[in-house]
Amino acid sequence: MAFPKFIKKENDYEWIIDENYKKGMRVPAKIVASEKLVSEMDTQVFEQLTNVATLPGILKYAYCMPDGHSGYGFPIGGVGAFDLNEGIISPGGIGFDINCGMRLITTNLTIKDVKPKLKGLVDELFKQVPTGVGCKGFVKLSHNEFKDAIENGSKWAVEKGYGWKEDLEYTEEHGCMKEADANKVSNRAIQRGFNQIGTLGSGNHYLEIQHVKKENIYDLKAAEKFGLFPDQIVVMFHCGSRGFGHQVASDYLQLFLKIMESKYKIKILDRELSCAPFTSKEGQDYFSAMQCAVNMSFANRQVILHRIREVFSKMFGKSAEKLEMHQVYDVAHNIAKKEKFVIGNKYKEVLVHRKGATRAFGAGREETPAKFRQLGQPVIIGGSMETGSYLLLGTEKAEKETFASTAHGSGRTMSRAQAKRTWKGEQLQKDIEKKGIYIKTASYAGLAEEAGGAYKDVDEVVESTIKSGLSKKVARFIPIGNIKG
Repeated sequence: MAFPKFIKKENDYEWIIDENYKKGMRVPAKIVASEKLVSEMDTQVFEQLTNVATLPGILKYAYCMPDGHSGYGFPIGGVGAFDLNEGIISPGGIGFDINCGMRLITTNLTIKDVKPKLKGLVDELFKQVPTGVGCKGFVKLSHNEFKDAIENGSKWAVEKGYGWKEDLEYTEEHGCMKEADANKVSNRAIQRGFNQIGTLGSGNHYLEIQHVKKENIYDLKAAEKFGLFPDQIVVMFHCGSRGFGHQVASDYLQLFLKIMESKYKIKILDRELSCAPFTSKEGQDYFSAMQCAVNMSFANRQVILHRIREVFSKMFGKSAEKLEMHQVYDVAHNIAKKEKFVIGNKYKEVLVHRKGATRAFGAGREETPAKFRQLGQPVIIGGSMETGSYLLLGTEKAEKETFASTAHGSGRTMSRAQAKRTWKGEQLQKDIEKKGIYIKTASYAGLAEEAGGAYKDVDEVVESTIKSGLSKKVARFIPIGNIKG
């Protein structure tokens, strides 16, 4: 398409839509991306982003990251920070898959160690980590036990024996948002989620065995700090809060639609941005319920990590400790959090909505684990199953410019329906195997939806975050084995 005339170039990687574009905009919109990526974004991204700019209490800009594409309410890749007293909270700014996120694990294994056992390893992971729509986990919980899990997150999982205490140190929020309150969650949500801890699910969720090539280590000092070395095998996976998070979002979206205008006189341009004042009872109830979904997702990824360690231990005849299967980090993508930033020469606490975006604190922030605090916060960028993924670092510039936010992945270029029309899953699986990537999937239709060609070029997305100063490159990982829902 022709480059939109209403988007003004600030520099090669920053683009502005000013407040005159749409009536009601309180702040400009800013897109951080290369010109190519902006020109390829669907026009709905710009409409959704400028709608976000009309929401009460929004600060500085409505942001879109380089992997941006249209979503529900906010574009995916959307970021908005709101004043705690005058601003709102919106499920459409967080997403249905609350705390969909990434986790990265190192090993002391090399490509030579793993290649001969790769198929067996992937097959066993596929058996032990449930995938696909409606899949259930091996962790059997009552509704009350599940309530304990969603209030305590990864901490609950580790205390139950699903992981190591050190895992908590290397998880965003230490794996638990502390204002979670299970009483703010519907029985329907609990019914949907209580048997799904330890499951990958479907859609763009995956578990991948990856190869660290020598030429793909860009920062030797940082890589060493994270336990990375040439020819190493690492494991990365991507999943969220499953049906539980979806129900939490749905419940409060419907509630906010009923009370938003009648009770709080808030008018919005898009029903998908239904919201409530953050300080209102309804806003606080959702914030507590959302944190339960965040914690469910942390517990889910923690249990999956435990299963991965068990599988590797079985396949290689050594304990996970001897295989040095340490967690590098776990980052959230779909979340709203209270964080402090310098605004007007003083620190101010704001509510940051990130929807398909990653927190990216620079060096020195106490929220970052002490081991690599002086490097910056780890940022894990997942690519498509045919390309590769990245480990990056957050920056001080990201803190100043985008409320410490950066990209989260490749970002789609076409709908799932279009992808299924373009590719056939069974043939795609064969084509990917010819590239040296062994894949197991619960659904050929689901595999077709996630074809590499349905996504943006992850290298260009990452380059945009680097050139704009929002991230620094540490390493790139090449997929060799993958399980998908």
